[in-house]
Amino acid sequence: MKVLIINSSPRLDGNSSILINEIEKVFKENEIEYETIAIGNKNIRGCVACNYCGDNGKCVFNDDVNKANAILKESNGLILVSPVYYASPNGTLISFLDRLFYSANYDLRMKVGASFSVARRAGATSSVDVLNKYFTISGMPIASGDYWNNAYGAKKGEIKNDLEGLRNARVVARRMIFLMKAINDGKEKYGNLLNDEEREWTNFIK
Repeated sequence: MKVLIINSSPRLDGNSSILINEIEKVFKENEIEYETIAIGNKNIRGCVACNYCGDNGKCVFNDDVNKANAILKESNGLILVSPVYYASPNGTLISFLDRLFYSANYDLRMKVGASFSVARRAGATSSVDVLNKYFTISGMPIASGDYWNNAYGAKKGEIKNDLEGLRNARVVARRMIFLMKAINDGKEKYGNLLNDEEREWTNFIK
């Protein structure tokens, strides 16, 4: 079992990293392999719809998106963690995910997803809603916790006072492990249910 974790905060060792550390502890305790990629200080540009990835299986811009693409292909789960700026995930993560999901030319179905937002006050749940859309369009089950996947803190380290938020991150990590293992076992017995019907592309302007 392996999980790819994306941290889009530009603040190294900030509140997002502290939340991720709680998740990583759970993975270590349960012998789950994981790899964390920090993209907050990287120059990640947006998708230009060139369709290079359609023929080559990777993005034309050779940066951490292609690195994550290769890791995600071999992973059972994906965790996204973003700070909140204007009631949504930060722009770096959106640009990253647009290109990552568009260029992934392999089956994402049944890879387990989980997203978290870290905010000073507002916009936390709307940010998670945006991130979860990447999972739901790709046939990826979402690991949920006992509350919305939000944690709070403004200054570095303040998230440590959000005991409920950090606990929920650990709960989500454990439930993600359960889902990944259950899905792995279930594929052998019920894999035929993943033989989807042929897709009907419907254009609403005709």
